Amino acid sequence: MVQSEPRFTLPTTEELPCSDDTPVDNEDQNFLPNLLLFILESIWANRNDWFFGIDMGIYHTTGVSHLVPVIPDGFFSLGVERRKAGKSRLSYAVWEEEEIVPKFALEVVSKTPGDEYDKKLEIYAKLGVLYYVIYNPQYWRRDQHQPFELYKLVDGEYQQQIQEPFWMPEVGLGIGRGSYTSGVVKREVLYWHDKEGKRYLTADEVAQSERQQRELAEQHQQRLAAKLRELGIDPNSI
Repeated sequence: MVQSEPRFTLPTTEELPCSDDTPVDNEDQNFLPNLLLFILESIWANRNDWFFGIDMGIYHTTGVSHLVPVIPDGFFSLGVERRKAGKSRLSYAVWEEEEIVPKFALEVVSKTPGDEYDKKLEIYAKLGVLYYVIYNPQYWRRDQHQPFELYKLVDGEYQQQIQEPFWMPEVGLGIGRGSYTSGVVKREVLYWHDKEGKRYLTADEVAQSERQQRELAEQHQQRLAAKLRELGIDPNSI
């Protein structure tokens, strides 16, 4: 999306606030974006061309002022460094990122409505965010919407997509809901999915799967060794 040329010197992220410091009133607003980030850290560990921000200001020149950021609960960009110049970002200023706009933005609706379905939708569309997800598991009836809504920007306007998990080819990821268990606590969360609709595992799930595979291999070897001994063959001699 072509942005208007500013007639002034744009500030650096060193000079801009990271966020608006508004506290969240919903645990999911922190947990869900962090879970998505941690999974990305696992599946894209060898890539250095992406950045995922959580509750971080996105500064741009397509709004009322370049000093007024939009602050998603989570967002990610492709084609940028994970750590800009080897340092953590204080905020995300489009003009410092070679005009690269985030491909994806996530809003988790809380008890206090945050204009997710109107004002923010318009801001993200004007900015050029390709995919916009609104997750509203608790207050969707209040807002007269669905618990999970995904919008794709088509010709400058958002069109709601129906399929879930939804595959985002420009990103190389799908997204949808799934069950998450931590100890005795179960909850619904958002997961990344592959092209076939299979969700990506968390790092803990990957470690558990690898551990189970090792245990099964060891059990197989033990059964084989016992069978060889029954036949009078020393398994250590093979």
